Amino acid sequence: MNLNTSPTEQSFTRGQMQAYRIELVKLIEGLIPHDGRLEPLDGVGLYRASSALELNYGVSTPAFCVIAQGSKKVVLGDEDYRYDPMQYLIATAELPIVSQIMEASKDSPYLALSVRLDSGTVNSVLASIGQIGVRGQTNVRALGVNALDGNLLDAVVRLIRALYTPRDAPYLADLIKREIIYRLCRGEQKDRLCHIACRSGDAHQIAQAIEILRSKYNQPLQVADIAQDIGMSVSGFYSHFREVTAMSPLQFQKRLRLQTARRLMLIENLDASSTGYKVGYNDASHFNRDYKGLFGLPPRQDILKLRQSRTEEDDETIAHG
Repeated sequence: MNLNTSPTEQSFTRGQMQAYRIELVKLIEGLIPHDGRLEPLDGVGLYRASSALELNYGVSTPAFCVIAQGSKKVVLGDEDYRYDPMQYLIATAELPIVSQIMEASKDSPYLALSVRLDSGTVNSVLASIGQIGVRGQTNVRALGVNALDGNLLDAVVRLIRALYTPRDAPYLADLIKREIIYRLCRGEQKDRLCHIACRSGDAHQIAQAIEILRSKYNQPLQVADIAQDIGMSVSGFYSHFREVTAMSPLQFQKRLRLQTARRLMLIENLDASSTGYKVGYNDASHFNRDYKGLFGLPPRQDILKLRQSRTEEDDETIAHG
């Protein structure tokens, strides 16, 4: 340890960082030996994939994400965020995103983990370091990629190690998750974490607007009403909302509608016409046009392709199970 640093801050050599990354790969492989997702502990997710996958349309959850092996791309609005074992991704709001695993193979599968950032824990950590109530800047995206330093990587490795001792894991993991949030707050992420924790100011108002849009995505968009509800001018709301989400309120709503429609057709077997009306479209041709613009195919063709792809993946799993 560098004697010029505090006890909580350690300098790591390149060799130590590499050793941690190798250990993290082995730890995750040991816990999730087959492709898929595993949540061994509440709020901690593990992921494995043996091939690069197609685009995945979904909604982000507030989380801290690290890749042990492989790489991934996340698209928010028109902005791309690509990260690998040298970086981490942090999301601090529920946003419609597109993600894709870029590097993965059977010999070197994509391996990753996520730690959910819940408001209670974030607020508690901020309060313990005297940061509660401090207003963050709103000109930061609710999604970001940053370099993974040694202290954060060390905490991540200790978190996954703890999962190997189920009796102790819930207690140790809670402490380590608090440490991760602490290091994020002390580093570059305080302003982003205000999207989760702050109870006043612009960051809180935009978080409120996102929740309104998510809960009323299938209703006509009344921007002036939302701005009034959160106590902002219409121009101020547009500006701050775009800064945080990389989208206008209308674009945000459209993404939510279309992604929900895709899920309804795929999982609940709804037809395109009734689905369009269900998510808020009054015109079937308008729905079909927007759907093709986002997913590349008309609704029926897209769902058929997705179902065929899932069938092939299931057959592959059975063949190699």
